[in-house]
Amino acid sequence: MPISSNRRDWFRNTALLAAGGSLGASLIGPRACDAAARNPSWETATQKALAWLARTQSSRGHWNTQVYPTAMAALAGTAMIGSGSTTTQGPYAKEIARTSDYLISKSRDNGLIGDPTTDQRYTYGHGFAMLFLSQVLGEEGLLDRRREIVDVLTRAVEFSGNAQTAAGGWGYVSAAEGNDFDEGSTTITQVQGLRGCRNAGIPVSGDVIERAKEYIYGCKNKDGGISYSSRQRGNSRPAITAAALAALYNAGDYDSEHVPEMLEYTKKELHGISDGARAFGHWHYTYLYYSQVVYRQGDELWQPFRTKLYERITSQQRPDGNWEGQIHPVYVTACNLIMLQLDYGYLPIYQR
Repeated sequence: MPISSNRRDWFRNTALLAAGGSLGASLIGPRACDAAARNPSWETATQKALAWLARTQSSRGHWNTQVYPTAMAALAGTAMIGSGSTTTQGPYAKEIARTSDYLISKSRDNGLIGDPTTDQRYTYGHGFAMLFLSQVLGEEGLLDRRREIVDVLTRAVEFSGNAQTAAGGWGYVSAAEGNDFDEGSTTITQVQGLRGCRNAGIPVSGDVIERAKEYIYGCKNKDGGISYSSRQRGNSRPAITAAALAALYNAGDYDSEHVPEMLEYTKKELHGISDGARAFGHWHYTYLYYSQVVYRQGDELWQPFRTKLYERITSQQRPDGNWEGQIHPVYVTACNLIMLQLDYGYLPIYQR
């Protein structure tokens, strides 16, 4: 349901106050116990990758990827926030600010962040953009840009609510444009983006989140895994199950009747750092989310897993600092950086 202009103005002012109150909260450094346990080679790989992203960003704030330009920019920007920089502080402040400006410029009148004329799967970019902008909002020092971000996110949340399918999920495009089709990976992208917005002070309908949670539960198979879609039930997908579990944690669901079964399924399928085939061909997507799941379990499980994960990631880095793989090097590099910096604790959405 559209929000009246008066209510929207009130929401914006509330979010601006909430964002302003958290200025200066970052750049505090990783926890000492994590910093002491980290292999120096991981830090070298991280810095090389961050430098590569900064070097390859265009002056307009995006990366010349051709495929999924909005999603790539949002993911790359999120990876830079993971280092501790903000739009106004840190070695990558300029690049993060450029990314913010680029994503703000992609906001359309109906609330969509992206361009449906050039991106056939625009909900990915929309969800990742909500996540990125919600993470920079609290540290944005320029009042004008902060107001713009609040406005963009307020309308983006409304767009997501309107784009939700009857089953409670999301598809590659809005429900109206996609014949009410939905699937797991785009649904998880929306849930995390919406949760980031809510944490940043942007009002998000509780009904939208509850319907999304019920959608995930409805796609669960007897083995604890999540299937591809509410319409195309079939074998459980490790990647989608890991992503769904991370999204449920973001939504505050840690111990419903479904979560323990999903956790056991993902541990069985993924905890050994499996190869690409076992992860259904989307290794970096799979472990981007499964690493979040393991990190939430505490250091006893996280630290041994972290060592195996980081050693594999760093061993595959190219000399110039990036990684190659499915979709585009920007995508793979951003995913790997988010994982490598996960326990720094700079990104609120991933904190324990």
